[in-house]
Amino acid sequence: MNILVILILSLVLAACAGDGSGNTSSNDVDGNANSDDENDTDAPLTATVGADVVSLSVQGSNDIPSGQVTEHIYETLVNLDENKEPAEGLAEDWEQVDERTWDFFLKKDISFHDGEKFDAEAVKSNFDRLMDKEIGSPRTFLLEPVDSWEVIDDYTIRIKTKDPFAPLLANLAHIGTGIMSPAMIEEDYQQMEEGEDPDSYINKQAIGTGPLQFESWTPGEKIELSRSDDYHGELAKSEKYVVKVVSEQSARIAELETGNSDVAESIGSSNVKRVEQTDGVDVVDVPSVSLDYIGLNTEKEPFDDVKVRQAISMVIDKESIIDGVYEGYSVKAEGPVAPTIFGHDESLKGSEYDVETAKQLMEEAGYADGFETTLWTDDDDGRKDIAVSVQSQLEELNIDIEIVELEWGTYLERVNNGEHDMFVLGWSTATEDADFTLYQLFHSSQHGSTGNRTFIDDDELDSLLDDARQETDIDKRKEIYSEAQELLVELAPMIYLGHSEHLAGVGENVKGFDIASDGTLGLPSAYKE
Repeated sequence: MNILVILILSLVLAACAGDGSGNTSSNDVDGNANSDDENDTDAPLTATVGADVVSLSVQGSNDIPSGQVTEHIYETLVNLDENKEPAEGLAEDWEQVDERTWDFFLKKDISFHDGEKFDAEAVKSNFDRLMDKEIGSPRTFLLEPVDSWEVIDDYTIRIKTKDPFAPLLANLAHIGTGIMSPAMIEEDYQQMEEGEDPDSYINKQAIGTGPLQFESWTPGEKIELSRSDDYHGELAKSEKYVVKVVSEQSARIAELETGNSDVAESIGSSNVKRVEQTDGVDVVDVPSVSLDYIGLNTEKEPFDDVKVRQAISMVIDKESIIDGVYEGYSVKAEGPVAPTIFGHDESLKGSEYDVETAKQLMEEAGYADGFETTLWTDDDDGRKDIAVSVQSQLEELNIDIEIVELEWGTYLERVNNGEHDMFVLGWSTATEDADFTLYQLFHSSQHGSTGNRTFIDDDELDSLLDDARQETDIDKRKEIYSEAQELLVELAPMIYLGHSEHLAGVGENVKGFDIASDGTLGLPSAYKE
């Protein structure tokens, strides 16, 4: 029989990295989701989430839970509008001078939460820090194609790329290029000189220009935020916000049912009916730009053999997982790019379910009798269910899987280091451009924390992904991405399971709440009646 090993590790998330969900417990916070009080600004709007932040620096992690919070504290030069087109952010406009040169014209009269002035020097200090090897940010990939950034005047910064770089505007809309207070950056460097780790000071301050400002972080429990009354745009609708860490879906729903929270993220498809049948609570259901997948460590035997990887892909019944685990709240993935993302290939055909061919491939690879391996997951309920389903299905190939559950921060750190065999994880294409998924997850230069945790290394694939970045003709870019996706089906570094929907529970008295396609909770627009 297969053995399920549960490793319960410590719940301290201070300075790791990653990109998914799942952690710890919480303390109750005052605030009744079923209150009838109008404009109850004294009680915070409280949201429960499945995982704590890894870092409050936009440069300190590459995970979704951190982005849930930092998206509201910091801002980027560019935003994506409702049509996923580049729109003004901290830059009011921009001009492409030539195919490698862009001038960005910054908004004036904006201040950081600490009173520091936002200007071109502030942008330069952030970009300098992002690419500083001493910092070691997992988000350097966002500006790697950039050759230089130059302050032209107080409110103009010029960016020159090494080659034509099609995803530049999309990358500048990613929170990883968010602008932090230059005074905070300077103090963080000073503390590094005194022996502290990068981001140690930033994790205590978190100063940006966004609609919400940081108040406190109790690791493993909660983050407290407040409205920035000096914000240059539309003010947040509530005075106070609390983001509580509650790892189990059922516990998040219980918080909602009892009025201890107003919003519960990632309630899980199996809990939708429970939430729908709860008085005073609604379900919010939003299509996502995510990918749920099983990654295979291509640097380890037997996953270094493409025939083994193809066989595993052929024996995983994705539809049964979508019906059984997601209960239909997911779209079957043919490849890694979600349907709404630029570069998605609608004609792509993924690995077909074919047990007999899979067995033949295993025999050709020398594994007719199967092998023993491990499948890692964090403590997210949905991922644990996926792991159990995959464990059962791979018995068809005599693959004996031991499931190992790890605490979120530890899980990411060890997967980034390549210690795993197989793992369950997700990815969200926040930039709405296929480059963000394909380059980060599969280019050989991105091994580890930046995204390529399967450690796939293929020259042909690298060449296609490099070419797509430099191609400015939209139709030609799409053709290149189609080739890359077809190759990825063949290389099979991961099993592309599905593009799941974002499901949240929300109190009926909460107004203005929404969820972005990348999973970011729309906190600033939310308020309680």
